Amino acid sequence: MTHSVAEVVVGGAVLAAALAFGAYTVQSTGFALGSQGYELSASFRSVEGISVGTDVRLAGVKVGTVTGIELNPQSYRADTTVVIDDHVLVPHLSVIAIASEGLLGGNFVEISPGGGLDNYQPGDEILDTQGSVSLLTMLMRYIGGEGDQQ
Repeated sequence: MTHSVAEVVVGGAVLAAALAFGAYTVQSTGFALGSQGYELSASFRSVEGISVGTDVRLAGVKVGTVTGIELNPQSYRADTTVVIDDHVLVPHLSVIAIASEGLLGGNFVEISPGGGLDNYQPGDEILDTQGSVSLLTMLMRYIGGEGDQQ
């Protein structure tokens, strides 16, 4: 059984490409082996633009990841689970919102720290939420004249 050098080189290149693709997939989805963190939940009116793996940021710094999104059949809201790094403590009365990086950028989940004296514990729910706002909806309201009512 003889293999030419070209076959071995091509096989090695295919294997290297598969490993690189796997590493990219793991990184881009936010999946980490043995990741440390605690779960918090929040219920949004709309989670348009985010998905599992989306960054959770505090002061512009990534401090966690969205790990679950599902529709609550009773409230028709999107129940969302996020994992926050263990070394980051989120104070009570914090706001969790879906923010945009700009007109062409993607969305992310932003935590604005509150003034509570205690911190959220694993499994707690952040009640003060702000869902995503559709740029198209805002534009249509402005064009339709609904934006200048007082």
